[in-house]
Amino acid sequence: MIGVFLDRDGTIGGHGGGIHPADFTLYDFSVKAIKLLNDWEVKVFLFTNQSWIGMGKFTENDLIEGFNTINQSLAKEKATLDGIYYCPHKSTDNCECRKPNPTLLIRAKKEYNLDLNKCYVVGDRLADIYSAKNVGAKGILVETGRGVKSLQEMHSKGIDLKIDFLAKDVLTATHWILKDIDS
Repeated sequence: MIGVFLDRDGTIGGHGGGIHPADFTLYDFSVKAIKLLNDWEVKVFLFTNQSWIGMGKFTENDLIEGFNTINQSLAKEKATLDGIYYCPHKSTDNCECRKPNPTLLIRAKKEYNLDLNKCYVVGDRLADIYSAKNVGAKGILVETGRGVKSLQEMHSKGIDLKIDFLAKDVLTATHWILKDIDS
């Protein structure tokens, strides 16, 4: 089974940095992208690091309420997420679930019988692309959020990382994914 893992901040909404769940809003094109993936019967997952929980800036309950708000917004357009996977830890916690570690993707694989080699990870940071590469999925970098900065960082530091597709936004990424699936 094929799945698409979407980063939250800067990919489907927000501005690319940490943001309190109560202040998070979806980009209009993200709703369209998720609905399009649903129409193609592709599993869609939210996949996000949320270190502000570990830093005490908001609680896990705040995050879950934010996810509920996202799901309600999507439902208005008959779009859905199949699952939500997140890491609540700070980067200094050295946990196994923080992107780019593969733990959350492997958990989704087991829960949804996914073939990770046929899956896609879409995000605005290099950690999202590394996550994809760590499990054999295709990595798509979007230019929204921190995407342009991530690309500049990659070039300035000489990071040799294969991005499967550079997309203007998650809707452009979705169109590429569906062409890739159909080929």
